[in-house]
Amino acid sequence: MDWQKGEQSENVEVDSGGGGGGRGFGGGRMGIGGLIILALLGWIFFKNPLALLDQGGGQPGAYAPNSQPVQVDPQQKAFVSHILGSTEKTWGDIFAGMGRTYTDPKLELFSGGVNTACGAASTAVGPFYCPGDQKIYLDLDFFRELGTRFHASGDFARAYVIAHEVGHHVQNQLGIFAKTSQLQRQGARMEGADGLSVRQELQADCFAGVWANRTQQRLQWLQPGDVESALNAASQIGDDTLQREARGTVVPDSFTHGTSAQRVKWFKTGLQSGDIQQCDTFSGAL
Repeated sequence: MDWQKGEQSENVEVDSGGGGGGRGFGGGRMGIGGLIILALLGWIFFKNPLALLDQGGGQPGAYAPNSQPVQVDPQQKAFVSHILGSTEKTWGDIFAGMGRTYTDPKLELFSGGVNTACGAASTAVGPFYCPGDQKIYLDLDFFRELGTRFHASGDFARAYVIAHEVGHHVQNQLGIFAKTSQLQRQGARMEGADGLSVRQELQADCFAGVWANRTQQRLQWLQPGDVESALNAASQIGDDTLQREARGTVVPDSFTHGTSAQRVKWFKTGLQSGDIQQCDTFSGAL
């Protein structure tokens, strides 16, 4: 992937440290087993940390981010800046075509931990989007984990991760987050194979595919094997695959992101069509 062809974003920030409170993961109650499971879920599921805190039984006061400024490899920052810049151009054009204005998200690089409008988060939650401050948070160590733990290496696989989180920002801009919250308040189920959480995550995968299609048309930056690396990344982080690896069984009622096959399907749907109208995961079968 010739990622240097992409537009550079001015919206990449680096956490300056400084510590802080917020809700914690441990609180003196969670044992080693719980911490390992929570870390595994966080690294994999690209979740809002507040959701992880609520589901993981965290208690206040146990966690504070780094107090030292984050040291970021200039090459890694440049990569993130180019990928984010390409999403800004792509989604700006798509929104303009709909007669709307796209507001760029910020992306903050951190290490160890960070405070957000969604609560305090550690490296364990992996990349995530916080609708409260319209910001994407990324610990660059996740890219190493993506290659070593999930066997999904390559620049385009890493770009897919960022594009998925930007997909959540697009959902927020389109009012999909608000609609999902309304349905939840009305009693709709979030978790489960047919739940709103799965449908929302699969749509973000589809939006990532739309970005890949449109950006390739504009920049012609993909190389042989790039698409396969992104599809492999999507397949490695399906709920069924991760649950089978973690505990040997699959529990569809606890799904939050969709199966490996579904994640690949919806990323390919966006990739092949380049059309957000094809990304309606909230209607019909998945």
